[in-house]
Amino acid sequence: MTAAAHTVMESPVGSIRLVATHTALQGLYWPEHRGAPPMPPPAEGPHPVLDLAVAQLREYFRGRRRIFSVPLDPQGTTFQREVWRQLSSIAFGQHETYTSVAAAIGRPAAVRAVASANARNPLSIIVPCHRVIGRDGTLRGYAGGLDAKRWLLEHERTHAPLSTVEASCSR
Repeated sequence: MTAAAHTVMESPVGSIRLVATHTALQGLYWPEHRGAPPMPPPAEGPHPVLDLAVAQLREYFRGRRRIFSVPLDPQGTTFQREVWRQLSSIAFGQHETYTSVAAAIGRPAAVRAVASANARNPLSIIVPCHRVIGRDGTLRGYAGGLDAKRWLLEHERTHAPLSTVEASCSR
């Protein structure tokens, strides 16, 4: 396994710790992120993956990026990776429910397991677990806190093309 390094970036929703090997981003963690692994050493000098991730996140926070292209290598079970792939298909400015994510992966009875995989997502924001809300429309837990989740959803709502927002509201 390739050695990992980390960097910290400031964002409108607080400090974000990024972890990557030289080939892929493995984690994006909040300061109080439960279950976050111990941080590897800080990156010394330029780091192609971390530098790309920071640049793309800055574009996202400026409302200029909707899709991330940084290479990813999240570590998790087969089921978790399946859920995370489904989360990645939720478009910018839209949201889904845990129930709809479970149905989309062909496991409609696995709502709690989907919620658990969502909570263990190591790539918050980039794998947009913040776009998953309760069936009743309420915001549920988020590793960065509900204030960060609320901010991210509002940020995307205000920067999404009108047709995307309309599609999300009609669900």
